[in-house]
Amino acid sequence: MTTPFVFLHGFTGSPASWAPVLAHVPDADALALLGHAGSTSTARTWDEEIERLAASITGRVHLVGYSLGGRIALAVALRRPEVIAQLTLIGASPGIEDDVERAARREADEARARMLEREGLDAFVDAWEREPIFATQQTLSPEVRAAHRRIRLAQRAGGLATSLRVLGQGAMPSLWPELATLDVPTRLVVGSEDAKLRAIATRMLERLPRATLHVVGGAGHDVGLERPDALAAILLQESLLQEDTA
Repeated sequence: MTTPFVFLHGFTGSPASWAPVLAHVPDADALALLGHAGSTSTARTWDEEIERLAASITGRVHLVGYSLGGRIALAVALRRPEVIAQLTLIGASPGIEDDVERAARREADEARARMLEREGLDAFVDAWEREPIFATQQTLSPEVRAAHRRIRLAQRAGGLATSLRVLGQGAMPSLWPELATLDVPTRLVVGSEDAKLRAIATRMLERLPRATLHVVGGAGHDVGLERPDALAAILLQESLLQEDTA
């Protein structure tokens, strides 16, 4: 019997964001996060959303999260390690260690939330897609970029503003001190062109007791969008090894 996958999307994404990967991965589900299309969450704090998602897992799973979803997946795994057969974090961090830097990020997240409320979703998505971290996505086909943009534009401005205030890195507690306690097989997946997250993943690798690092060539921040075939291969290969040794 195989262990099912559960996928958590990134900011401005939705369960539909995983379609290119799910085409290759059997027995998988994708969940919607607070403030995003498809979510019914009423969480008012980071801890409430983590508790909601942790409680929704009823058996052992392979938990996969990208960016925002990766930060949340890590928090869920720390809260309920007994239900995590494997953890895969894609372009994700354990939060901001420095209190001053975290406070500055909270202010930046609040500014983005106010922009959403003031200028609306279209203007925000235009600005979001110009962020340097997404520059490599310009090499994708027009069809792929258009499909990804439709997912972003299917959100609600108020919902994304709530996500920034409740789940943004400014609101998230630093999980760095807890990494050494996570006794769960963990895959850290980053794109070769995502220098910032590669550096963070390298540091995480030193602290997580059962982690492996996978650098995907030709990809930036969103490996699942830019190299879905490579991500699926990593997930399935590692999962088969885990099943064989279970």
